Formats: sequence, C-alpha cells, structure tokens
Amino acid sequence: MKIRQFAFIATLLTLASIAGSGLPPAGPTPTGGATDGGPAGAEPVGNTKVVDLNGLSDVEFGDTEQELARRGILRAEVDTCGPLLTGHETVSPIFVDERLVLLWAGEPMSTPEGVTVGTPLPDVRARYPAVSRLDAPQGTYRFDGLLARRGDRAYLFLHDGRVVRKVIAGYADWARRLFDEGHGPC
Repeated sequence: MKIRQFAFIATLLTLASIAGSGLPPAGPTPTGGATDGGPAGAEPVGNTKVVDLNGLSDVEFGDTEQELARRGILRAEVDTCGPLLTGHETVSPIFVDERLVLLWAGEPMSTPEGVTVGTPLPDVRARYPAVSRLDAPQGTYRFDGLLARRGDRAYLFLHDGRVVRKVIAGYADWARRLFDEGHGPC
C-alpha cells in the first residue's frame, strides 16, 4: 500500500472519530426500511447507490488503476489526497499493488441490504446475523467495527456504539487489516 494511502486512511479515521463524537444527526435515520416505522426491507432508501461485495456497477474489486483510468472512471484531482471515481464522489478507492481492494463509501452509498451511514446497530445485526464485533484499541479516537464476511469479501461497518458512521466494502483480509492498523483511504 502506498504511503499516501496509509496517511489518508489515518486522516479519515481520525476525522470520522471526531465527527462521530458529537450529537446524533437530526432527522430520520436511513435504515433501508419502510418510512412508516414498519419492518425494515432489503432495499436501499431514497436516492442511495449500492456498493456490494463485487464493488460498484462499473467498478469491481481487483480492477487495476490503469484499467479504471483507461475507462475514464479513475481520476486524480489536485486538491484530493487520492484518486476519485467518476460518478461516485462519495466513494474512496483503496488500491494495493495497483489493484482495487477496498471501497470506503460515504452517503448516499448503501449495501444491498440497506445498511448505510446512520443505520442503527440492531438493524445491522438483523441484516448480517453472523457479523463479528471488532473493538478499537482503548485510548484511541477510532470507531469500533462490525465485520460482515462472505467468503473472501466483507463489509466493515465502523460505528459509534449506536449507529454506523462509515461503510467499507472489499476483500475481507484488507478490511480487517484496515481496522487493525487504523488507516483511512488516502
């Protein structure tokens, strides 16, 4: 992993921890369920876009930086710490050895099961019953995590103890490594 990617991951984790340390956001919480308080469904809410365990509609885990750039999907901006994905401005790609291994997804991204930033933890556990609990080291400003693994892929949900604050999808080993080492996507 490039040093800029490690630095960006660390920066984002720190900023995410700071952002999540205040009051919960006002208004309804997107949970992927019915808006009338009924049972939660498996469809994303409103205008959310889906990130699944293969990637995005036009980006797959394992794609190379060169291939994504050739297709016009990967672009580098001067004022960002890493590459961006065209049409997915709230998603940060993480590459290792020039291959896409993780997607760090912000709002309005959602899993196919409707988990997004702001989803309450009981809803996450209901949708991913085999989720593994990951505890951040004490004395750090990092979020705890829930790892929902399927084969060699996983979702890593960083949370503040009440709701999801960050959604990360990709190869399970890299998601776990990101959590253990405490880095962000830059």
